[in-house]
Amino acid sequence: MAYVDQQMSGNKVTALIIVAVLHVVIGYALVSGLASEAYEKVKAVTSAVNIEEEKPPEEPPPPPPPKDDTPPPPIVAPPPPISFNAPAPQVQTVNEAPPMPPPPTPVALPAPPAAPPAPRFQPKGAAPKGNPGNWATSNDYPSRALREEREGTTGFRVTVGTDGKVTDCQVTRSSGSPDLDEAACANIRRRARFAPATDGDGNPTTGSYSNSIRWVIPKD
Repeated sequence: MAYVDQQMSGNKVTALIIVAVLHVVIGYALVSGLASEAYEKVKAVTSAVNIEEEKPPEEPPPPPPPKDDTPPPPIVAPPPPISFNAPAPQVQTVNEAPPMPPPPTPVALPAPPAAPPAPRFQPKGAAPKGNPGNWATSNDYPSRALREEREGTTGFRVTVGTDGKVTDCQVTRSSGSPDLDEAACANIRRRARFAPATDGDGNPTTGSYSNSIRWVIPKD
């Protein structure tokens, strides 16, 4: 495939026109029988016209490269080779025991409660005044129990107030006869007297006392 330059020069255009005229003249001569005469005319015209192809314009030379004002890097001489004559290190394997776990953190125990101050006086319980055997006598024996000849032992516990008097009496062990038990507490409330109990400061306080009365039918 031929490449046609779109910017065709004037000489090429003129040559094309002449060639086209020659083709017309030759055709006409062939038609009219004047081929020989036309050939001479075409030869004379062709020799008179010198068709020269126009040379392509020369390309301008490339611009010079930009001038680099950066100074060239300094030339650094390579360091001299260093020879190592040191002996190769020796590797020793050491078997080390695993690290011991850290000791347990001691836990601070709460401080024990402060001991109460020592009492200035030794606390004392209620103490009976006189002989407790006189609180109930054979004269206090219930008549019915006496007729039925019932005997027994009545255990009791009394509460003593700060004035030394009995404020309460409870039967802790029955004699087996309710009338004997009731007679025991009734005579104790009436006759029993106590030295009241005291606290650590020596002050009288409420106390208690426990004992028992044995009911025995008197012998004549």
